[in-house]
Amino acid sequence: MRRTSDSHQPATLLSGSVVVAFALLICAVLFILGAYWWASGKAREEIRSAGDRHLQIISLDLESVLERYETLPYALAYLPLASQILATPGDAQKLAQFHAALKDIQQQSKLAAIYLMDKNGNTIAASNWDTPQSFMGQNFSFRPYFKEAIQGGTGHFYAIGNTTSVPGYFISQPVFGDGNGDDNVGESADKNADENTHQLAGKKLDRIRSAVHNLNRSPKRTPIGVIAVKISLTEFEKAWRSSEEPIALSDQHGVIFLSNRPAWQYHSLQTLNDDVQRLIAQTLQYGGKPIASLASLPKSERADIGQLGESSRDELSDVKSKVQSKVQSNYVTRPIGRLSWQLMLFPSESTIRRAGIQAALVAFLLLILLATAAAVFHQRRRRLDERHLARQELQSALQQAADDLEQRIALRTQELTHANAQLATKYSKLQYAENLLRSTQDEMVQTGKLAMLGQMAAGMTHELNQPLTAIRAFADNAMTFLARGKVPQANENLQHISDASARMGAIISQLKGFARKSPEAVAEVDLAVSLKAAALLMQSEFERQNVALLLSSQTGLLVLGDAVRIEQVLINLMRNALDSVVQKMQRQQEIEYSQRGPTQVSVLLEADEQDAIIRIIDTGTGLPEQVIQHLFEPFFTTKASEQGLGLGLAISSSIVQAMNGSLCAENRLQGGAEFTVKIPRWMGRV
Repeated sequence: MRRTSDSHQPATLLSGSVVVAFALLICAVLFILGAYWWASGKAREEIRSAGDRHLQIISLDLESVLERYETLPYALAYLPLASQILATPGDAQKLAQFHAALKDIQQQSKLAAIYLMDKNGNTIAASNWDTPQSFMGQNFSFRPYFKEAIQGGTGHFYAIGNTTSVPGYFISQPVFGDGNGDDNVGESADKNADENTHQLAGKKLDRIRSAVHNLNRSPKRTPIGVIAVKISLTEFEKAWRSSEEPIALSDQHGVIFLSNRPAWQYHSLQTLNDDVQRLIAQTLQYGGKPIASLASLPKSERADIGQLGESSRDELSDVKSKVQSKVQSNYVTRPIGRLSWQLMLFPSESTIRRAGIQAALVAFLLLILLATAAAVFHQRRRRLDERHLARQELQSALQQAADDLEQRIALRTQELTHANAQLATKYSKLQYAENLLRSTQDEMVQTGKLAMLGQMAAGMTHELNQPLTAIRAFADNAMTFLARGKVPQANENLQHISDASARMGAIISQLKGFARKSPEAVAEVDLAVSLKAAALLMQSEFERQNVALLLSSQTGLLVLGDAVRIEQVLINLMRNALDSVVQKMQRQQEIEYSQRGPTQVSVLLEADEQDAIIRIIDTGTGLPEQVIQHLFEPFFTTKASEQGLGLGLAISSSIVQAMNGSLCAENRLQGGAEFTVKIPRWMGRV
């Protein structure tokens, strides 16, 4: 018996697991469905609430437009010209004045049209009298707004224009004769009739409205005509098109005449009976268009309508008694205007369904997450048990490994400490070598400058000797002139002495600045200024050797560097170019002067998008190919030992490279050599 009981135990456990799994599945399905219905209901409630607020804003805007023009026909009916034209329709002068006044009022009020009809419904004056679609001569006695006004009341009607085929909202008022009118109003109106028609349409219209406001109509008076205004509501329809949800405005019969869904226009919410169809046809309210129900539209066009039951027809019939908006099962509605209109907004069912589906998906993902977490928790419990057994076995091995690791770390730490000490020693030596190299390089640059000054000494002596000789001669002459009493001539000689002294001061100042040891200050340098300074020091040498020095006139090229060192590079390159030209001149001494080539050195300043370029071009002997390869190496020279040590070009190249530039040389096809210096341009950016 015990074996039988034991054999049934696994089957019982399996059956219990299936039941639990089935119960959990049912709970999960119910949870997902509950999430769907809850989210759908909440979304429906929020969408309806938002739609109700939106509809309230639209209705207030629409009501304000309709009420804005409510008193305008009343005021126009008391214009003296209106009753006078109805009394004497053949008076062309008054008719022209009235046409102009109506047109101005229509344009200022932004109305579709204003027109005057006689008691038979014939239009005898209109604001659009001069347009192809003029109302003049048209008979509107069949319109309800005319019938209501000719009986002494106020007419309201919405219809498609019989002449223009443009829909609009019509407001009409009766026009009474002058005989029974108020004397003060008539006197004021007669005076205003003689004034300019534009003033009548503007400021005088306000005065007339104020006058007729206090006028009490006599119930015994009979209208002699009707004046009506037409208001266009198409701007509302355009504004509604920005809404994703359908918005519609229907009349008292349930016919939609304004909507952001063009296919809905001139369709009824329910099928109209024969009496209503006959009434719409008689008044030509919708231009003779057949009015079908929304149910006749294709399914794609009525997807957002929902279910329109008989309750909707009942609600349409008593819409006049509603003051607050009502939320229907499928749409939100609000009464509008004096004609029992109904403004409707249809909440999107797809949005509601989408919210429910999203909530259901979130619930489904949450259930999956919970199931995954439960499975992970169960698996983790099993892994923890296995790890607990393995942890005890590994503790001893880990302890041994930790001891070995500590020994290795201690040994490695000693090695790293020793290596760091060696690196620190090498770094100190490297810093010392770098400082020594930099100091040596600075001294080498200074030595190169002094060497160039020595080479220019003869020219500078000649350059300074001439002003000194001139100063002595002008001083002697000044003394003589003073002795003879010739003060103007003496002053002129003293001015020459001052000019010569200034020139000597400029040369000496330039020599002092060039010979001064540069502090390696990096600053903004104008290449044109540096070129002029270098040329000033070399000018006498060029003149002494009878070689022309041509300088570029371009200005505004800026670089970052040391102005003195840039001048040193320019002087060295101009000196080498001069030596090359002089060497060629010495070789051509036996040739006739007319057959010799030009003897000149040109310095050009150019620029591209990135670099400032200096070209030093000479007409000398050029550079041999084997010399170009070693041209910028230290102590390499093709001159005699007393003319230099071969450091000039090497120093110049290092100076240019320190400014992230380059220095190169090449021979020209026309003869001579060309040295090119490229230095990155400075645009004033940090």
